[in-house]
Formats: sequence, structure tokens, C-alpha cells
Amino acid sequence: QVQLAESGGGLVQPGGSLRLSCVASESIASINTMGWYRQAPGMQRELVAATTRGGSMNYAESVKGRFTISRDNAKNTVYLQMDSLKPEDTAVYYCNARRVAWSGIYDDWGQGTQVTVSS
Repeated sequence: QVQLAESGGGLVQPGGSLRLSCVASESIASINTMGWYRQAPGMQRELVAATTRGGSMNYAESVKGRFTISRDNAKNTVYLQMDSLKPEDTAVYYCNARRVAWSGIYDDWGQGTQVTVSS
């Protein structure tokens, strides 16, 4: 099981930026997919962005062109750069590590970090 610790959330005005960090307790180089999800009050958790160990990335349509996911394997860290933030980006953001093995798919989650976009 991978321990994940998010940081970088906070209160920001519309149009502002934040960078979230997710530090893993072990090497992420072999983890199939590292991703960021978010959950707003009363809503289901949704994928925001993900990056595979092969280097591919995918984004939710709502954040394309505004958010950038990156990973630093040497630091066991995944980042989410969020620019041009909107009030609808307000949510708890969770880091996810997904491993795929012959025995199944395994997901580990961080505790989450609150992002609030408001004037």
C-alpha cells in the first residue's frame, strides 16, 4: 500500500493559480497511473488529470488548457498546476495511485486537500 500526502490547497480568487503536490511513501516510477481526483459537496468524485508511467496524460474536459499534471519520479511526487481557476473548481482534491497486477487493480488514496475558489 502506498501512502500519499497532498499539500498546496487553499483559498484563491477566480483567475488565480495553485499548485498541488502529492508525495508518495515509495517510488512512483513503477506505479501504472498517478492521478488527481476531486469531489465537490454533494457530487461524485471525478477524475481531474492522470499520468501514466509511460508518460501519457489525460485531463477532464473541464480543466483542459488550465491544469497541468506532472510527475517527478526522483522525488516520488506528482504535481497539479492549476491556472485560471474558477469557482466551479472548488472541491477536495485527492491524489490517487493505481497499480495494475495480475491479481487485480489496486487504488491508494491520499487524505485530500481543500481548494476553494472564491472572491
